[in-house]
Amino acid sequence: MTDAQATGSPSSPSLGRFGSFGRGVTPQQAREIEALGYGAVWVGGSPPAELAWVEPILEATTTLQVATGIVNIWTAAAKPVADSFHRIDKAYPGRFLLGIGVGHPEAHSEYRKPFDALTQYLDQLDEYGVPANRRVVAALGPRVLKLSAERSAGAHPYLTTPEHTARARELIGPSAFLAPEHKVVLTTDADKARAVGRRALDIYFNLANYRNNWKRLGYSDEEVTRPGSDRLVDALVAYGTPDEIAARLKQHLDAGANHVPVQVLTKDENLVSALADLAGPLGLT
Repeated sequence: MTDAQATGSPSSPSLGRFGSFGRGVTPQQAREIEALGYGAVWVGGSPPAELAWVEPILEATTTLQVATGIVNIWTAAAKPVADSFHRIDKAYPGRFLLGIGVGHPEAHSEYRKPFDALTQYLDQLDEYGVPANRRVVAALGPRVLKLSAERSAGAHPYLTTPEHTARARELIGPSAFLAPEHKVVLTTDADKARAVGRRALDIYFNLANYRNNWKRLGYSDEEVTRPGSDRLVDALVAYGTPDEIAARLKQHLDAGANHVPVQVLTKDENLVSALADLAGPLGLT
């Protein structure tokens, strides 16, 4: 990875090498995650446009970034999202990154011409004054990856591999921001890790966007059909010792990622301790 890829362009988000990804995080957990050296917390799902949960996390911390992974363009209109962005950015300048995406046709009856809808949404964010360098786009396929680099700071791929990261870097160029999420299970028991991983992956086998992306990476129809092959699960869910997991996550950096949001598949109350186990091997402490 080049220096440019490690830091992004001068206007790119600066989130450090690793962050935490989850469905939610308490302000106290965020404070502890920041103390461990992680640069950001990414909150998944499709949050309401008001984003009222962001300020308590930022208030509890000093440098930690908060990112959405992602605001869904079908369920959160651009104007209230932009209003939320400006409210948060005014109170905590430069510490909030707006991640947006189109979701999935299976989950939204209004889903239509997603690329056009995403472009229109980005046009509206421009109109409402959300800076391109403070937003990222959920992107898997080539067309949306290129759009993410053209219309935002860059891409936030989900459920991918370092091989996908390398392809994404080639498509978006050297200066765009690239933050691929990766799931981990802190166990050396392969059977246990795969069982936990398959529970987390189960819903995604119903979503064509992910299946198609995995097939572009060389997985067969059979492998991307529930419950998924061991080879696919092992590629998407890192497990082993903390050192082995860290080595897998660092492969994304070697492939061109700027930042890797780490989703620990554990009970919420165990999140910080799991991240603490990884902090040293990741070079954060």
